[in-house]
Amino acid sequence: DEFISSPPRKTVRFGGTLTEILLKYEKGDTTDFELLKHQLSDPDIKDAQIINWLHEFRASVAYLTKELGQLVNILLKLPWLRRSREVVEEYLGFLGNLVSAQTVHLRPCLRMIVAQFVPPRITIREDDVDISDSDDDDENISANFDTCHRALQTVARYVPSTPQFLMPILVEFFPFINKSERTLECYVHNLLRVTVYLPTLRLQILELIIEKLLKLDVSTPQQDIEDAEETANNCASEEKSTEEGLFDMEEDEDRKGNKAVSPNIERMAHPLAERLDILMTILFSYIRDVCHVDGKLDISNTKDLYRDLVSVFDKLILPTHASCHVQYFMFYICSFKLGLAEAFLDHLWKKLQDPNNPSVIRQTAGSYIGSFLARAKFIPVVTVKACLDLLVNWLHKYIDNQDKGANAYCDVALHGPFYSTCQAVFYTLIFRHKQLLDGNLRKGLSYLQSLNFERIVMCQLNPLKICIPSVVNLFAAITRKYQLVFCYTIIERNNRQFIPVVRSGTGGDLVQTCTNPLDSFFPFDPYILKRSKKTIDPMYQFWEELSAEDLEDLKKPIKKGTSEDEDDDFLKGETPQNDGVVEIAPNSYESSTRSPLSSVGSPADCYMPYPL
Repeated sequence: DEFISSPPRKTVRFGGTLTEILLKYEKGDTTDFELLKHQLSDPDIKDAQIINWLHEFRASVAYLTKELGQLVNILLKLPWLRRSREVVEEYLGFLGNLVSAQTVHLRPCLRMIVAQFVPPRITIREDDVDISDSDDDDENISANFDTCHRALQTVARYVPSTPQFLMPILVEFFPFINKSERTLECYVHNLLRVTVYLPTLRLQILELIIEKLLKLDVSTPQQDIEDAEETANNCASEEKSTEEGLFDMEEDEDRKGNKAVSPNIERMAHPLAERLDILMTILFSYIRDVCHVDGKLDISNTKDLYRDLVSVFDKLILPTHASCHVQYFMFYICSFKLGLAEAFLDHLWKKLQDPNNPSVIRQTAGSYIGSFLARAKFIPVVTVKACLDLLVNWLHKYIDNQDKGANAYCDVALHGPFYSTCQAVFYTLIFRHKQLLDGNLRKGLSYLQSLNFERIVMCQLNPLKICIPSVVNLFAAITRKYQLVFCYTIIERNNRQFIPVVRSGTGGDLVQTCTNPLDSFFPFDPYILKRSKKTIDPMYQFWEELSAEDLEDLKKPIKKGTSEDEDDDFLKGETPQNDGVVEIAPNSYESSTRSPLSSVGSPADCYMPYPL
């Protein structure tokens, strides 16, 4: 006990006291100074030596000016983090003294701390060749990260300007996307921890993280992810069938009875998709934890975070075309409270109707409105109706303004926001018509008739020609069934007017190339990242593919004079379902020409000509 409680003995070292060594160095005598550097750089330096040196340095920080930057760098490279608690505490005290007395060393100190935000690498060499380079699975890694954040808080407490110096360093040290999943996971997690005690950096840190996630997202098209999953499943099936031949029936039964969950069952086959999945899971967890205190929604925290996320959405997400997953952070936070979802819709609506915004931003805002209304289960019918009223009234006013003008003809370049809004309305009706008509059919039909879809589809701007065919055809079938508007004459006329663009292929073949006039996409198409989709699925409206009976049923209009109590048997299988993932809407004009089996998505293309 006496030995444990006694202070460490002075260890053998060369030279005099630290102050004497530094004073000699100032006078040009560098012998002891070089010995000092050598001792501090020794990889076998003991804890007691580190503590003694740090104790002296804490008392001599006034001498550690800019000219001694090399010595300070050696001190910052000391292996303090994985040492005893005494070393850690002494080092934290030294950092506080150093930055408060010599702010010139603030940046090197911050760089040293941020460099510890990722797990260390273990390199095994044989004959000058690296045969292993992997993350160190140190069981103390979590405690080490805690210590790093203590160090950063210590520095910030002594130097109030720390945040402005820290942010460029956080950007610089962000790992490349080809680094290991563990490295990216640790770094992003630690960045988000910084926002807790340096809240002034939260917006910038969220921007940084979401920008990196967006690069990952656009680098992994949905089709690539699905192809990788399909290939992996096929390989797994082949391996399984090979293994099954090696066991008899009795052994097989034993294996079935004791099912072990495969560790790879939640891994994404595509390596970049795997990284994105892990990081999206962290982001969702962060949003949940910030917005909830003791399991209850904290309105103030939620509003503050919502404002930051909307700012990031406007700056990064809205101008980015066809991202698949990252935008779901807005979907998720809006699910916490209806007021947030309505605020988000209002925000998008203002973007859409503002003529000062670029046309492409207005069109994208329209796509977000339609996809959000269609897919968010937490949005009630009353909000859907309020949004439809706004959108449809704007469409009618737009038509009023164009009818007598010289630009009253079909042209995406001139009327892009109009066509995007039309598509948003059509898409919302496809998903929500059952709810709009539910309970009181007559009242629901009266509401839909009041929207006057006939005027919109019959106008000279001809939206049915521009919108994605899969959406147009289902809208036409639904509006025909409920006798709201008859679209097929216009669709067939548009088809006759459409002249395929033909070009010479590589082998001299003629290839028909179709284009998506609006270049539109559905931002909230089904989420396919395995881990993080568990957060989204409970609040997500899936689409049920149409069966042959449903297609036939769509051709039968409802009878005039249907009583409001009569059951509406429209599209039993087509009704949006809450369980079971079905497929994603085609994202382009070309994809609508594929069969439903080859496209994942919301309404698949199902052109149904009017029966003669």
